[in-house]
Amino acid sequence: MNIGIYGYGNLGRGVESAIAQNPDMRLVAVFTRRAPESLSIATPGAQVVSAAQVEQWKDKIDVMIICGGSATDLPAMTPALAKHFCVVDSYDNHSSIPAHFAAVDSAAKAGGKVALISCGWDPGMFSLNRLYAGALLPEGNDYTFWGRGVSQGHSDAIRRIPGVVDARQYTVPVEEALEQVRSGQNPELTARQKHKRECYVVAQEGADLEAIRQAIVTMPAYFAPYDTTVEFITLEEMRKNHAQLPHGGSVIRTGVTGKDGCHKQVIEYKLTLDSNPEFTGSALVAYARGVYRKAAKGETGCVSVFDFSPAEISPLSREQMLSHML
Repeated sequence: MNIGIYGYGNLGRGVESAIAQNPDMRLVAVFTRRAPESLSIATPGAQVVSAAQVEQWKDKIDVMIICGGSATDLPAMTPALAKHFCVVDSYDNHSSIPAHFAAVDSAAKAGGKVALISCGWDPGMFSLNRLYAGALLPEGNDYTFWGRGVSQGHSDAIRRIPGVVDARQYTVPVEEALEQVRSGQNPELTARQKHKRECYVVAQEGADLEAIRQAIVTMPAYFAPYDTTVEFITLEEMRKNHAQLPHGGSVIRTGVTGKDGCHKQVIEYKLTLDSNPEFTGSALVAYARGVYRKAAKGETGCVSVFDFSPAEISPLSREQMLSHML
């Protein structure tokens, strides 16, 4: 499979790393909005191309993996590219997924292509596990916990506060809430009861630290609904201790079975990730294989992770799956 990467930030580099681990795939080009000559990539033989020239590659790429942000990039990029390429994106604005799906579906059908949106770990692998668990335990409750990990969106929100040089925000599950859920108590939990926020901030010299702290802890939606701590550190400490992008979390379904619901059942799917973008890139690459296979069968339009069988994303043959996986 000939793969293209559109966008080369943290996620684009994660996708490139994942392609190198899949011998049935080849990275042929990286498309960038920056000056191509300014970009150095890790894959020998792959080209770096201006995003303005992307349509010239329509017949050279089997699947384009789009590595943009969900706020402003993907709502425009994915429909535009789906007219010309089979595509995969990681759109993660949960409440707007139906609208994004509709826009991409129209574009992909017009171009006769297959487009997969909202692939990754949440949405993505967590979505699948919520669906499977709900089907198995129809009488029950879903709980999703994120972290401990860096929230890139929340970190960016802090960096936009006047006087802030750099920031990292960690989303941390509340252990007491986790244990209540794991024990099958089926608690009703508020956002504050499920997660807390830890913020590490580098401030400009002479900045009003208390004003920055108050701007963070009172920020609507991002921090006000949570117990939030703010610690000011040096730029050297930030580079030494907070340069990585770990993340993860758990999807838990608690339910009952048997006569009168006499038996408690708990399903948990857990991720512990050293690198959020590299794991997300790995999911995008695996599902690019499924998109390629659907396109080869003549399918068109937008799809989600719910529309793939496990066999469609695996490099294994049916015989290998039956012998080693079943």
